Amino acid sequence: MDWLRIHRDDAPLIVAFPHGGTGLAGREDAFVSPWRARLDTDWWIEPLYAFVRDLGATTIATDISRSVIDMNRDPSGASLYPGQATTELCPTTTFDGDPLYVEGTPSEGEIEQRRRAFHTPYHAALAAEIARLRAQHGRVVLYDAHSIRSRVPRLFDGELPQFNIGTDGGATCAPELEAAVAAICAASGHSHVVNGRFRGGWTTRHYGRPETGVHAIQMELAMRGYMAEPAALDEHHWPSPLDPTPAIAPVLHQVIAAALDFAKGHP
Repeated sequence: MDWLRIHRDDAPLIVAFPHGGTGLAGREDAFVSPWRARLDTDWWIEPLYAFVRDLGATTIATDISRSVIDMNRDPSGASLYPGQATTELCPTTTFDGDPLYVEGTPSEGEIEQRRRAFHTPYHAALAAEIARLRAQHGRVVLYDAHSIRSRVPRLFDGELPQFNIGTDGGATCAPELEAAVAAICAASGHSHVVNGRFRGGWTTRHYGRPETGVHAIQMELAMRGYMAEPAALDEHHWPSPLDPTPAIAPVLHQVIAAALDFAKGHP
């Protein structure tokens, strides 16, 4: 599984990158264009958090594009946000609502094949790493790292806050962890929200079981904090490069440090 990359270490922290991949798994011709299929990637999310490895965190990343299959969706296909615009397990449109496929949409058989080839192994690996670290530590924090364009009118009104913390209404982690992360974001001078438009995807909701020592939290970043967002998106201007000195980098260092302190039982 060369599309799945796991860096193992022994600190009680896992940082997951389910949407940073751009691989189309040999299906390039089915999409309107490879560029459109990669449009909604969580651009540069893994290098943005590269520092977590120096802290002993385990990282899990997929090279498969979310347009092939979304690792952060319920494998049953059930919507995470009933009544709100979203994309499917195997998306048929971009976030803006533009069609992804030249014709038709993936059949049930094709969706099942993608689920078995990618979604199931990704989550099997994630579950194994949680179990490995949980056997060593009293607590483990799963930090699900995401990002999205600051303005996507189909998904939300206006400009998204810079930091979007998701714990499914406080169900997926201890209140102390949620409060610590929120306090850092509030003190940063950037906008933030807790359980706003993004309450945590399937990963956070599925694995977050505070009563068993597994605390999951999702961070959805508005991309303006670490890369330029052009007014118009086209193949010449998107994606823009990662800012060498991202404005939000110091805040992310503090957030990860707080998550690690919590996992280690430090106040």
